[in-house]
Amino acid sequence: MTAFTKSLRGAAVALSVAVGASFAVADAKAANLAETAAAAGSFETLIAAATAAGAVPFLTGDQPYTVFAPTDEAFARLPEGTVENLLLPENRATLRRIINLHIVPGAIPSSAVLSNQVAPLTMALQYIYINGATDNGVFIDTRQASYPSPNAAQVVQADVMADNGVIHVIDNVLLP
Repeated sequence: MTAFTKSLRGAAVALSVAVGASFAVADAKAANLAETAAAAGSFETLIAAATAAGAVPFLTGDQPYTVFAPTDEAFARLPEGTVENLLLPENRATLRRIINLHIVPGAIPSSAVLSNQVAPLTMALQYIYINGATDNGVFIDTRQASYPSPNAAQVVQADVMADNGVIHVIDNVLLP
């Protein structure tokens, strides 16, 4: 097991404990994906985009999903005006495709991808490729490559658990 994998798993456990503790309520119900992302404080743009794209049912429903969640900083790295343009009503279809590219049916924990490359089908009906653990980290990409492409994203935090799935935090916005 590489040092990166050990630190990724350790950080995932620590964040899972912190997130779980912050959502302790009287009925002990865990938070859904949207609530978990909102509580983290670094996904405001993703939540706004998911709302504008009509993807909130994936984040709040009973079916499990895996969300590869770009941070606010990842959205900020897009060319100036891109996010504002995508949030316009006339661009809803494009925004929906981008957001749905980050959502995969079923809960896929990092343990399912650490040792090999997998390619789940997203809600955008496009495969994303997860390269498993390497010395450089875990990357996802919209195309199969043995190296990160310009459209790749690195998983910077894995296994943020919610009652209806799992969030893997990524450092880039995937584009179709």
